[in-house]
Amino acid sequence: MSELTTKIGTYNAETKSVPVTFTSGDIVHKRDVNAVLKDSGAYDKAATAVRVAEVANGVAAKISLGVIAVAPVEGAVEA
Repeated sequence: MSELTTKIGTYNAETKSVPVTFTSGDIVHKRDVNAVLKDSGAYDKAATAVRVAEVANGVAAKISLGVIAVAPVEGAVEA
């Protein structure tokens, strides 16, 4: 399995989440991750990055088990 990388998008105050793209080789998995908020209710970017890293561990495990895989190409014909 290739190394898993993450790209965190812009915080969405309405959903209190961040869009994250997890990439491992040809596998690209996108999902929203709940953001971490400070006691004041403000977005905590550093703590959210830690949370995303924790979620990435689960994504990596699912990729290694084949639960998350390369999406089939639409319109492709199987041989």
